[in-house]
Amino acid sequence: MPIDSLMVPLGTPAPTFDLPTVDGGRVALDDLTARVLLVMFVCNHCPYVQHVEDELGRLAAEFANDDLAIVAICSNDVEAYPDDSPDHLREQAARAGWTFPYAVDETQEVARAYNAACTPDFFVYGPERTLAYRGALDESSPRNDKPLTGELLRGALEQVLAGAAVPEPHIPSMGCGIKWRDA
Repeated sequence: MPIDSLMVPLGTPAPTFDLPTVDGGRVALDDLTARVLLVMFVCNHCPYVQHVEDELGRLAAEFANDDLAIVAICSNDVEAYPDDSPDHLREQAARAGWTFPYAVDETQEVARAYNAACTPDFFVYGPERTLAYRGALDESSPRNDKPLTGELLRGALEQVLAGAAVPEPHIPSMGCGIKWRDA
C-alpha cells in the first residue's frame, strides 16, 4: 500500500550526511556545492520509483548546465530487500541514465534525519541549504494513467534556481514506504 511523504516544514535545514556511493566512492552534503540541491530517496525494487526513474534521468540531463546538485539515496533494509543492494542500484543507475551520485544509507540515519517516508521522496534545498520544496515529481503513478511529465519537481527546481519561492500547496510524493530495519 503506497504512503505519502511527510511534508517536512519548508525552511528546515538540510541534514548533513557522508555516505558511500554505489560506484565505490563517497558523497557528503558538504561536497555538493551547487546553489540548489535535490536530495531524492529512491530504491530499485519499488514500482513507484521504477515508474519515474527514466524521467529522473531526463530531468538531471535537462538541468546539467544549471547550478544544481543531485544526489539519490537508498535507505532500504537490504537484507529484507536484496533488490536494493548496491549491485542492483548500480544497474538501476545505468538503466535510467543517472549520472548523479547514488548513495547507500545502510544505517538509515540519513533517511530518519531528513524525515523521508517513501520512495520516491524529493527534497529541494536553496542556496542557504534550507528546504524550498518537498513533494511529488508530478501527478502520475504506476496505475493512474496520468502522464509522466515531471512538471511539479521540474517547476520547483526552475523557481528555486531563479531565486523564487515555490508556491504552496505542494502535493506529497507517494510511493512504497521506506523499508525500515526492525528496531
